[in-house]
Amino acid sequence: MMFLHGGWLHLILNMWMLWLFGPAIEDRLGHGRFLPFYLGCGIAASLAQMASDPYSEVPALGASGAIAGILGCTMSLFPLSRVIVVVPILFLPLFFELHAIVFIGIWFLFQILQGTVALLEPSEGGVAWWAHVGGFVAGLLIGPLLHRPERRYRIYQPDEGILGFDTRGRR
Repeated sequence: MMFLHGGWLHLILNMWMLWLFGPAIEDRLGHGRFLPFYLGCGIAASLAQMASDPYSEVPALGASGAIAGILGCTMSLFPLSRVIVVVPILFLPLFFELHAIVFIGIWFLFQILQGTVALLEPSEGGVAWWAHVGGFVAGLLIGPLLHRPERRYRIYQPDEGILGFDTRGRR
């Protein structure tokens, strides 16, 4: 189910979130741990969705639960990293920065609210909100356990520092 999607927009949005948040998590977990982590979050998401509606006959598909696991891991490992957000106002885009904990926290609250509404007002099909919640919680809890020691991080290049700071935040 993690490798099937409900349409091009679903696929594009999942891959976009993976592209934005995945590399930092893969860097901290390592290549060998990242794939089992990703698949484990997807399985946890499936189990959470199944627990929320055990008698559903509608198949769940998409990698959104596994992507939510990456967001949960980002929230635990990099809560103060900055995310540039765009809000379109008519035809003018408004760009601003938020800390990851704020951006992902708001996203998670929307998942909880939508999932609660879906429980109270059952319908056929739609978004698997509880899969998002299950994947997020799995990533939040499991990701820090798989974190590599700092001595095993990849070697950063000198040009990767930001605005005159080196990779440890020193001038």
